[in-house]
Amino acid sequence: MRILMLGNSFTFANDMPDMLAELTGAEVTAHTRGGARLAEHLNPKTKMGARTQAALKTEHWDYVVLQEMSNGPVVSKEKFLQSAAALCEAIREAGAVPVFYATWAYQKGQEKMNRFRLSYEEMYRQMTAAYQEAAQQNGALLADVGTAFYEKSEQELLYAEDGCHPNEAGSRLAAERIARVIWLDQQKKA
Repeated sequence: MRILMLGNSFTFANDMPDMLAELTGAEVTAHTRGGARLAEHLNPKTKMGARTQAALKTEHWDYVVLQEMSNGPVVSKEKFLQSAAALCEAIREAGAVPVFYATWAYQKGQEKMNRFRLSYEEMYRQMTAAYQEAAQQNGALLADVGTAFYEKSEQELLYAEDGCHPNEAGSRLAAERIARVIWLDQQKKA
């Protein structure tokens, strides 16, 4: 099995693609850049966009995992949905299954949320709703890591010191959720 991950630092933090490879036994390739948005993967004029477009056209993938910039589904929801739709179309044309890696609200009390005038609960709800909408509109799988963070972060430290990125436990949780969604899809096909 081959998995391509498209994302940014929330994907590459703590070598999460390697964790996913361990859990699934798959070959995992990541096209990431800190702060990248999904739209960048659609633009063949950017280094990462050219690389992603070539990979989708010339290589075989079973699953392609999509992760938007950390606040993109909230602050630029329409752009996120447009990019998600275009990427899902390209992924399906390549014969792969799209999987949304739905990320989380920033840590409760994090100053960065004040810029968006959102509470922790509001950011969580908006992030979750945007990823659910993207998955539903595109018939894609959804690895709802954001909800897992929301439910577990009171009992377990999942955030890095910046209150945005995952720590190692957070990355492990993300890899486990993505692996489970892929495993369940594999079971349906068996």
